[in-house]
Amino acid sequence: MSDNFRILIVDDDYRMAKTLRDILIIKGYETDLAHSGSEALEKVEETYYTCILSDIKMPEVNGVELYRAIKKIEPDLPVVLMTAYSHDKLIKKGLEEGAIAVLFKPLDINAVLNFFSILRKGMSIVIVDDDPQFCKTLGDILRTRDFVVNEVSDPSGIADRIKPDSQVVLLDMKLKGVSGLDVLKEIRAQYPYLPVVLVTGYREEMSGAVEAALKISAYTCLYKPFEIEELLQLLNKIRRQELARILSRSVRKRE
Repeated sequence: MSDNFRILIVDDDYRMAKTLRDILIIKGYETDLAHSGSEALEKVEETYYTCILSDIKMPEVNGVELYRAIKKIEPDLPVVLMTAYSHDKLIKKGLEEGAIAVLFKPLDINAVLNFFSILRKGMSIVIVDDDPQFCKTLGDILRTRDFVVNEVSDPSGIADRIKPDSQVVLLDMKLKGVSGLDVLKEIRAQYPYLPVVLVTGYREEMSGAVEAALKISAYTCLYKPFEIEELLQLLNKIRRQELARILSRSVRKRE
């Protein structure tokens, strides 16, 4: 992912856009500029971008309308909207449409740089399953999709083996010698907000444990055999939520 990391800034304020671009280039990010929605769409159709920063208030095509058009071309492309107007009605609309976040101008550059640092690393996933073949097969599939994967077939002391930059855990609920629920409790003691997705092939047998796990903030449960596209959609949803959380000055943080 980092080899193709490129940012597009969309803003009709030439000076502001150039200043932001200069900062990002100094920090090592390849960055392009567009000063209108139509120009931005042309660039998105021609070039691969990792993320787009777009102003909301622009003539002809506003940032929310631009985002709608971008979704038709690149549905999973992260878009962060920017505004100088804290009470703009388009803020709520942009978030409802699925923008990662809305940032207020003047931008918190440190928050933006931290956001790009996390985005550049890709999504880190820990698979906890005592079936080594399942771990390897799923891990190999996810690696081809640019995920960073750590496979754990022995869950003992799992909390100490999860890295701080882990962004999601896939936890099998039926493990040899230990309850998946107990493993979740151990993870929660050290990482209270880390998204944990439960996995099991025993829907009826594990129903009680799954219900108890959901009550202590497990994210959801997938039942084997699940479609890889179902998992990828879920991971993308979690990823977007985690990226939004990083941008501490987003509208969601202020409300």
